[in-house]
Formats: sequence, structure tokens, C-alpha cells
Amino acid sequence: MSAPVTDKEKRKQISVRGIAQVENVANVKKSFNRHLHYTIIKDRHVSTQRDYYFSLANVVKDHLVSRWIRTQQHYYETDPKRVYYLSLEFYMGRSLTNTMINLGIQGACDEAMYQLGLDIEEMEEMEADAGLGNGGLGRLAACFLDSMATLAMPSYGYGIRYEYGIFTQKIENFEQCEEPDDWLRFGNPWEKARPEYTVPVHFYGNVVYTAEGGRKWVNTEVVLAMPYDNPIPGYGNNVCNTLRLWSAKSPLSFNLKLFNTGDYIQSVLDRNIAENITRVLYPKDNMFEGKELRLKQEYFLCAATLNDVVRRFKASKFGSREVARTNFDLMPDKVAIQLNDTHPAIAIPELMRILLDEEHLAWEQAWTITTKCCAYTNHTILPEALERWPVTMLQELLPRHLEIIYHINHLHMEQVKAKYGDDAEKLKQLSCIEEDGEKRVNMAHLAIIGSHTVNGVAFIHSELIKKSLFKPFFEYCPEKFQNKTNGITPRRWLLLCNPMLADLISEKIGDDWPVHLDQLTQLKEWAEDPKFQDEVMKVKQNNKNKLAAYLKEQTDIDINPSSLFDIQVKRIHEYKRQLLNILHIITLYNRIKKNPSAPFTPRTVMIGGKAAPGYYMAKQIIKLFNKVGAVVNADPMVGDKLKVVFLENYRVTLAEKIMPAADLSEQISTAGTEASGTGNMKFMLNGGLTIGTLDGANVEMAEEMGNENIFIFGMTVDDVEAVQAKGYNAYDYYNESPELKQVIDMIKDGFFTPGNNDEFKDVVDLLLNNDRFLTLADYKAYIAAQDDVSATYNNTTKWAEMAIHNIASSGKFSSDRTIAEYAREIWGMQPNYEKLPDPHGLMDSKENSPK
Repeated sequence: MSAPVTDKEKRKQISVRGIAQVENVANVKKSFNRHLHYTIIKDRHVSTQRDYYFSLANVVKDHLVSRWIRTQQHYYETDPKRVYYLSLEFYMGRSLTNTMINLGIQGACDEAMYQLGLDIEEMEEMEADAGLGNGGLGRLAACFLDSMATLAMPSYGYGIRYEYGIFTQKIENFEQCEEPDDWLRFGNPWEKARPEYTVPVHFYGNVVYTAEGGRKWVNTEVVLAMPYDNPIPGYGNNVCNTLRLWSAKSPLSFNLKLFNTGDYIQSVLDRNIAENITRVLYPKDNMFEGKELRLKQEYFLCAATLNDVVRRFKASKFGSREVARTNFDLMPDKVAIQLNDTHPAIAIPELMRILLDEEHLAWEQAWTITTKCCAYTNHTILPEALERWPVTMLQELLPRHLEIIYHINHLHMEQVKAKYGDDAEKLKQLSCIEEDGEKRVNMAHLAIIGSHTVNGVAFIHSELIKKSLFKPFFEYCPEKFQNKTNGITPRRWLLLCNPMLADLISEKIGDDWPVHLDQLTQLKEWAEDPKFQDEVMKVKQNNKNKLAAYLKEQTDIDINPSSLFDIQVKRIHEYKRQLLNILHIITLYNRIKKNPSAPFTPRTVMIGGKAAPGYYMAKQIIKLFNKVGAVVNADPMVGDKLKVVFLENYRVTLAEKIMPAADLSEQISTAGTEASGTGNMKFMLNGGLTIGTLDGANVEMAEEMGNENIFIFGMTVDDVEAVQAKGYNAYDYYNESPELKQVIDMIKDGFFTPGNNDEFKDVVDLLLNNDRFLTLADYKAYIAAQDDVSATYNNTTKWAEMAIHNIASSGKFSSDRTIAEYAREIWGMQPNYEKLPDPHGLMDSKENSPK
């Protein structure tokens, strides 16, 4: 076990790729002191770590702004096609380190802070995560922004500036508690408010005919949308794109009724009501809950964004603001709109409303433009996650949009009839209006009808939506369906979070790989080289030591740093089967107790992730894990052979510490339920091995690295269908396996909850009587695969070779590859590896010119 790396050594390592130039360091110091004085208005005697962080953030931002302005000028002058990525979630994490890396100034900033006697790492820890997302979908959007900027694509992220992001998770008395995430409390140095681009968004009201026979939405309540712009720097190419987040503001005339009755105070207080729209992120993941506030958020985002899209299209012909572009038929050549799941699907009727009611286009023309501009990404096949809004709610909140949706559906149904005749079943399957029970609008169906392309997010997922979820649509319009396997940005998920591994890779294959991740395949030639194996495992051990020290500080649990770090981090959900993991932990515990002197591969099993606040079973899973951990960790007979640790408040910044330190990545969802997964890719890129089912992107990971480098187990999608067709009976598996029976009985009989035997009776009931995700059916195969993992871990050479093959095979899973595919195959754009000129002329030093 090697000792943790000292700061001094780490400074040397940061500098391997580029020596910080003396004048750059001097400039950073000067700029830092200036900001402390003029921006923060403090001196060194009274400054806190947070003041230092804000000063450094401002220094770094100074390096960004001219690139930002230049990039936007460049787009304005060249009038390219622009892509608008609409998402209700952007899970950005922190920005400081990422920005320094992408601008090539990390070495200079690090050296400058060192010379000023400050610890840059402590300053980095002051930054709040921008937690504007729940999990995979929001983090994917963040990785995509990084890739679009790195591929120099004229692109804009559009989302909501939630005042409160995903809740902070606290574990109290073994259970999850939620605290609000007041991430803006100290201000956000990266954003720039743009009140001059504020736009009105309308709600409620009614629809009337105009004199010309058109339709007009009147008597509405208005909420203002104020944009906040956040810079998105590309890696080493001087490009800086924009993430625009909208914040709700009450109009000055809000609530005139009260105002005119003289209740001035109340009318001012009531302004909060309008501003509540952007107050808080909904913490539901893979679950639809038809709340009016959520629909308001969705429409608020779409209305404000499309106002921008149309304004920019009209005003942007080769730099002429005077001559507005009025030929909307050109719009699909200039605008691509990507809908990240159905949350922004109301953009389709909203664009129609603008084109019909405000620009006075004919329906056919408006519809052609809308469908050519919009494309839809599906993220899940769980039926409970699909958005189906009650017609009554739309009628009240967005009456004009409901009219438009009805007309879209009417014309669509006419086309369906033309193809299939009066086939009532077909008409029902292909309608976006559901008539069973309460009348609802199926937003996924609306998104498919109103888009030119629909994509899934991994090969198996895209096949499944064609075979099951959207089968009728695939048969009706197969040309619309594509696959775009998800990816992750190698800048944050290797360069930033694992600099020692990044250096090791650069020494072998040069430093082009962060933008051409497929170059990692070159590492395969050293997979069996003992020296390289040793270096890779040393880096891994170092990262494990760091994580162990961090967890000791956080949880006071002593972790054996040479044990196998077995990690499952993701949202807590039945389909992700954290319960299967817990069954394995108890099995290991029982084996140790039964034969304490038998050889045993030491393990530390960690689970991290948040449960939706209203999801009872997910919260029970967390509680069970923590109760099991309490028993295991306190048992002297177990010692440091087995430790069980819950990773509290899992978020982007914690993931950056976890991914580099993992030996084993748990990707154990029931086959056919996880659309893709992206955590799996982060572990793989950092040399963690995967135990997983043939689900989501695991399938393609196994394909890339070969089955001999991954621990695949369990039922396939076909097996799952066969079990379900036969009728799943959990008792068959329970009675067949003595080990499994013992584990379930211990939970049932209160072994982990003395004094309260019924504590987890709902969990046991779920597993034995109504488990949609067939946990017990995969138990035996999972335990066998885990035994294989333990045996392999003891063979260090074999493990190291597999780890190197994992790293070398992760090229496909760069979000750069994903975005290049979206660009060419959906948006009709080209990725671009050329640099924009450096506005400062500073990009001469090696450090400042990543290729």
C-alpha cells in the first residue's frame, strides 16, 4: 500500500503536461489580489477561504469572458445552424477546476496560489455544486454541453435556474432526511443575469377568434422569465458556449385587483406566488406525478426558450439586426431543437402557437417547420415515468396549447386512417390523447408525432422501445427511430477527477486523447506489461487511500484500504436492485460467521444515492442497508474483512472522488430496465471492473472490452420475458437456495433490528410477493459472479490486466462521440476540431495548448 500523495508531489504531477509560464503565474497573482480588493472588498487579514475561492473564480472568469464574447460574435457573423438543447435538468456540479482545465490555466493558477501561501484544493472545496438535476438525465445534459463546446458546435443549453437544487441528503437514525439545497446562498460567480432579455410567459386565460379568423390567447396571467447566462468552455479550443437558465419574476402589474382595493402590501407579498415557478427542482426520478407546478415549470422553460430561438433566427442574418429574416421555411436550416425526454415536449405546440398566432403562418407550413426543427430523446421504458397530463389541467393552464394538441392529433389520426383504414385499435395506440378513464395527453406520443427523429440512449434500449414501448409508432414511421448511445466527458471524468491516471496515460500515448478518446485503445499493448500494470495499480491504490481517509473523516469508519472497494452509486430505485447487493452483503457476513478462519477476500461495500422523498420503498432500502452495516461493522469476528458504508449525499463532486477509487462497479438492474447508465462508463474509464447484467450500456461495454474483462451475470431480456410469461414465483428461488433462505429469514426475523422484528416486513413482502424486478431470480447467478470477482481480485496481475483493458476500451463512451453522432445524424451539423483564435494571444505555452 503506497502512501497518499503529498501536495508538493501533486503539484509536480499537474505540471508534467505543461510547465506554468512565469508571466502567467505573475498575472494570476496580480489579478487575484486585485479581485480580493475590488470585487470581494476584503484584505488578507479578514479574508476567509470562501473569499479566496470567489477571488480565484473571478480570475478564471476573466480568462473566459473574451473567449465567450468572441465565440458569440463568431456565431453572429457566420450565421451557422444552432442547436438548442432543452432540458429541465442540468446536473453541472462545480465549475472552477473544470474551467481551469479547459482553458489550460490550471498549472498557472495552482502555482500562483501556492506562491501566495494558499491551498487551491481548500478553495475548490468552497464551491457549491450546481445540483440542478436528479441523476443520469441531468448529468448527461451537462456532459453534452461540455462536448458541444469542445466540438465547437454553435449550441445553447436551456434550462431552469432553480433556487433550490436536488435536496441535501442527511442520514439520521439510519434513515434519509432531506434538507433544502440553498446553493445560491453565497452567490454564483459564474452566472451573469441578463435582465434586458427578460420575456413574458403566459398562463391561464381563454382563446378567442381574431377578425381575420385566427385564434388568440387572451386574459392571461403573465410571469416574467429572466435569463441567467453561464459560460460553457470547450477544451483547449477557445470556444465558449452558453447555458441559459431562466428565473421567474413577477411582473410589476402583478395582482392589480388587490392593488386597486388598496391592499398594496398584500399585492407585493403575493409576488412570491409567480416566482415560485423556479423555486425548486422536483426530486422525482423515473416517476411521473401530475402536479400543476411541474407543468408550469415545463411550459415556462419552453415558452421563454422558443421566444429566444425565434428572436435569434429572425435577427441573425449575417450580422444584420435591421433586416429581420421573415422566411420561416429557412428555420430548419438554422435551428435544431433537442428535447431531453418529454419534459420539454410542450415546446412542440408552443412553437406551433408562435408560428400560427404571432407570425401568421398557415398550419401546414408551421407544422413542417416544427417537425423539421424538433427531435426527441427517450430516457426510460418504465411506464410509471411517462408523462400523461390530464386534459382538464391543460385546458385551464394552457387552453390554446390544448386546442393545438387536439388539432395535431386530429390530422395525425387522419393520416393513420389513410394508412391503416378504420382500425380502432391502431388509432387508439397511435393517438396522443388517451381516452381510458380520465382523459390525458400522452407527452411521449406528442413528442414522436411532432419530431423528425426519436432516439433511445443505448443500443438495447433503442431496440426495446421499437419492440415494446413505441412499437405501433415504429411500425407506422420506422424512419424516425435511431440510437445514440450515451457518453461521458473525459475532461471531468478522467482529466479532472483522476490526474495521476491521466498523466500515466499521457506518458504512454501523448496528450491528444482527451478530445480523441478512441486513442485509448493504444494502451492495450501494455495491458500485460508488469511495469505498466504496477503503475496503474499504484494510482488506483493512491485513490483508494484518499477515499478511505475522506470516509474516515466523514463516517468515522476505519476502512481497510487494501480491501476490494465494491461500489454502487446511483438513485435508489427498485429496478436498480440495491436490494440484490444487500442480499450479497448478508451472504458474505453469514459465510464469515460460519467459518471465521476460512480464507476470505476483504471487501468494503459502499452504496450511495438519493431516494425520492415520497418513495417509501427506496427509503426502506437505505434504512436496511444502514442497519445491516451497523451489525456487520460492529462485529469483532468480521474485523476488517467486510465493511459496509453508506455514501451520504451522493452528488457530482462526491462522484469525482469515488470513480477513481473503485475496484468494482455494480450495474445490476433487471435486464431491460436501465435505459443506458453513465456511471458504468465513469467507473470503466477509471479502471474499475464491472459486475453487471446485460442491460443498458453494459451490453456495449462488454462488446468493446470482451466478456473476459467484465463480470456479466443473470437473466437476459429474453430470460426475463420468459420468467414473466411463466409467472414469477419468488418462493421457488427462496426454497431452492439455503443461503438465500437464511438471508431473507434474518431480515424477516429482525436479526438486524432487535426489538422490532417487523421493521422490514414490507421489504421482505416485496421480495417474496410482488417484486416486478425479479431480484431473487438473479440471486444465485449474482453470488457466483461475486465469488468469481473475489477470486480474480486475489490474482493481482489478472486484475490489473482487466483494469487496463477496461480503460483502453472506453473510447466509444466519450460524449464527444455521442454528440458527433447527434450532430451528423439528427441535427444536420458537423463537429469541428479547429480552434478559434486566442483572444489574449496567450496560448503559446505547451500548458495552454491542449491539442
